[in-house]
Amino acid sequence: MYHHARFLHRARRTTPASRPGLRRTVSAALIGLAVSAGAQADNLVDLLQSARGYDAAYLAAKAQADSVQFRVEQAYALRRPTLGVQAAVTRSHLDSSVPPNQLTAALGQRSNNANYTSRRVGLQARQPIYNAQDNAQIGQAERSLEVAMADLQTAENDLIARLTQGYFDVLAAQDVLTTTQANKKALAEQLAAAKRSFEVGNATITDTREAQARYDLATAQEIAATNDLQVKRIALDQLVGRNQVQPDPLGAPGNLDRLHPGNVDEWVDKSRGAPLVRKAELGLDVARLEIDRARAGHLPTVAATASVAQTEVDASSAFVRTNQGAGTAATVGLEVNMPLFAGFAVENRVKEALALQEKSERDVDNARRSVALTTRQAFTGVMSGLAQVKAYEAAEASAKLALEATQLGYRVGVRINKDVLDAQTALANTQKDLYKARYDVIVGSVRLRQAAGTLSAEDVAQLERLLTAAPPTP
Repeated sequence: MYHHARFLHRARRTTPASRPGLRRTVSAALIGLAVSAGAQADNLVDLLQSARGYDAAYLAAKAQADSVQFRVEQAYALRRPTLGVQAAVTRSHLDSSVPPNQLTAALGQRSNNANYTSRRVGLQARQPIYNAQDNAQIGQAERSLEVAMADLQTAENDLIARLTQGYFDVLAAQDVLTTTQANKKALAEQLAAAKRSFEVGNATITDTREAQARYDLATAQEIAATNDLQVKRIALDQLVGRNQVQPDPLGAPGNLDRLHPGNVDEWVDKSRGAPLVRKAELGLDVARLEIDRARAGHLPTVAATASVAQTEVDASSAFVRTNQGAGTAATVGLEVNMPLFAGFAVENRVKEALALQEKSERDVDNARRSVALTTRQAFTGVMSGLAQVKAYEAAEASAKLALEATQLGYRVGVRINKDVLDAQTALANTQKDLYKARYDVIVGSVRLRQAAGTLSAEDVAQLERLLTAAPPTP
């Protein structure tokens, strides 16, 4: 026990020769993060364009919206005239036995056979004039197109949010890896210093083992950070359809302290036009039109009709060998249909539509409340993240000063090796938390705009101003 205390006392008083090198290593680890010089960075706006042409979920929503446009044109056809051609050829054979008479007996005939061939070709046209059910169906089709556009906007906002998340996930993983590597390097220097001190008898074996344990842990963290970066890169590549995407690093973290507007109620007011709310409101319009469509079951329909046909008849019999005739008939009319009784089907259909209208009204209320709640939560998350960023920035500055003070105390013998290891680890952890908080604020601001329904490609261009282009490839 006395031998261990004597060596511990020497460790506190002795300054290893490698302490200046360790300090330079720690200072280098605190420099701002950047991408490797040999990689060409990819612009966030360009990646959005690539994702629009590659992401399967977005392209599926776009195809769905395109298909609805043709469905609307099908509904418009209910108001347009229709024209058709009719053609028919009929062959008839008559075999009729007749009582013999003087004439037939003289001719030696006991039956009267006849063959008829009729040919008919015509055109028929119909123009709807009034049909309440068709009018309601057309209105529903128009609302369905607006719903498809709202769904497409939702899909685009989701694509922007996923791209932003994937983009900054890669940057965050890069920062974690860089910080982990710098921490590992500093711990390696501390481990080497502990070994040298132990060899000359200025430190105990405990210092070496503690430094070795911290170094081994840093090695494991480096492996995990490397793997996490690879996973994040694969996810981003899959999203945009490119290989080895290299995002621009964050260059202006000081701009994160601005959020406009800064009042949550203003964001909630904006959320009233969110795609989810608009879709629910359009669903209510469709339900109201369905009521009109159901009530139209008791209303008359009016349509103009016109037709022209040419008929030819070719008949032959035992008395008259050939008898041909031809004629053309043309008609123009007004067709009115008035339903009288349908077994109470119309009344029950109206009641069903009224119940569905009430459901749609509740869906609108639910959509508005849900969007407002999501907007408030996203706003609170961003404001909390901004406060965390400021706190972590202050903690980072304090951790740097604490590390410098611990290193100085270690050199003059008032601090031990473990104190330096703890200070170095605390600084690395604080930096990781700071980088994560910064990226969470950026992604959170995108999620806030997505919740409020104001997210657009212009916001991506605004985010690009926070990034700095990587140096060109030499």
